[in-house]
Amino acid sequence: MAAKITLVAILVFNMGIPFLGSYLERRKRGCAKASLAVNLLLFFGTVAVADLMLFGGRVYAAESGAPSADGWRYLAAALSTGIACVGAGIAVASAASAAIGALSEDSSVMGKALIFVALAESIALYGLLISFSILG
Repeated sequence: MAAKITLVAILVFNMGIPFLGSYLERRKRGCAKASLAVNLLLFFGTVAVADLMLFGGRVYAAESGAPSADGWRYLAAALSTGIACVGAGIAVASAASAAIGALSEDSSVMGKALIFVALAESIALYGLLISFSILG
């Protein structure tokens, strides 16, 4: 219980430091690099402390026997969803910015613009469907 409270206190401290850095940056220009360095140091320090506090303990061996293919299925499902979502994000970023530019010129193209943005977003849904078919 004390480990969890300590970890929460460290995380709250690390969330407060960026606000202090941005306040100091507004007052004095040129300390953005120092603020970024402190934030990175605190982040990786928190990861190390959390690793020691939460995962330090006994290690148990797996049962003997043939390895199952469930791990590969989960990995394939995660990769299909993740890569499809990254691709959809790139496509939506391009299509949405072009749609906003077209709407600023002529408001009658809104239906066509929405169709192109929805087509780009459907890539993520296809990846999700593939992951369901892998797991199912």
